[in-house]
Amino acid sequence: MLTFSIGLSAMAQTPLNTLTPEEKEAGFQLLFDGKELSPEIWQGDLAGYPVENGVLVCRKGKNLMTKEVFDDFVFRLEFKVPPAGNSGIGIRSPEIANPSSNGFEIQILDHHHPKYKDPNYPRYYDLKPWQHHGSIYGVLPAKRNAEKNDYLLPVGEWNSTEVSAVGTKIKVILNGETIIDADMKDYRDKPLPQAEFRPKGLDRLDGIVGILGHSDPVEFRNLRIKRIPKEM
Repeated sequence: MLTFSIGLSAMAQTPLNTLTPEEKEAGFQLLFDGKELSPEIWQGDLAGYPVENGVLVCRKGKNLMTKEVFDDFVFRLEFKVPPAGNSGIGIRSPEIANPSSNGFEIQILDHHHPKYKDPNYPRYYDLKPWQHHGSIYGVLPAKRNAEKNDYLLPVGEWNSTEVSAVGTKIKVILNGETIIDADMKDYRDKPLPQAEFRPKGLDRLDGIVGILGHSDPVEFRNLRIKRIPKEM
C-alpha cells in the first residue's frame, strides 16, 4: 500500500495548519487553515467545532465531514484527547448520517481511562478489542502494545495519525507505528466480532471523510488529505 509518512520532528518544524514542503510536492490538500472551517470544504456540524488558538475544539460536536468524495486517499491529522475522550475518523461514507455504519469509523479513544472498566457505566464497561483506539469499529482491532501504552501519547499531548485507503486496503498509522494494515475484502464474508453490526464500508470504495464527534472536548489540528492516483 502507498503511504506518505513523515517524521514527527519534521512536522514540529512546520507552522501549524500548513503543508510541509514534502506534502506540497506530493499533492496534499489543506482542509483547515487554523482560522475557520470553510463551508466550501466541510459539511455537517460546523458550529460544533469552534476554532480556538488555531485548533478545532469539539465541544458538543457531532459529525463533521468533507463535501468532496474521495476514493483512494491519505488523510492526516493530529488530535488531543481529554481523560476518557471519545471521537472517531469517518471514511467511505456516502452521507453525513451514521458514517460508522454507512462507511467505516476509525476509533479515537482514551481507552485506558478507568471509566471504561467501571460497571457503573454500562454503555462503556468492558470495551471490546475492536472498540479500542485506532480500531475499525465493529470490524478489526488495532495492534496493541501494553509496554508502549498502545502507541498513544499521554492524555493532553498531541498524537499524529494517518489513515490511508487504497482499493480495499486500509492502513492506520499512529505516532509512526502501523496499527492497522488490512484488506477489507478478507472481511466481507467473514463473521464479524459484532454480529449485528456490519459497516457498509466493507463494500464501498469511495465516500466522504471527516471527524465523528461524541460530544467530548477532543481537539484537532493539521488536517490534510491527498488523493492517490489510480494505477493504470
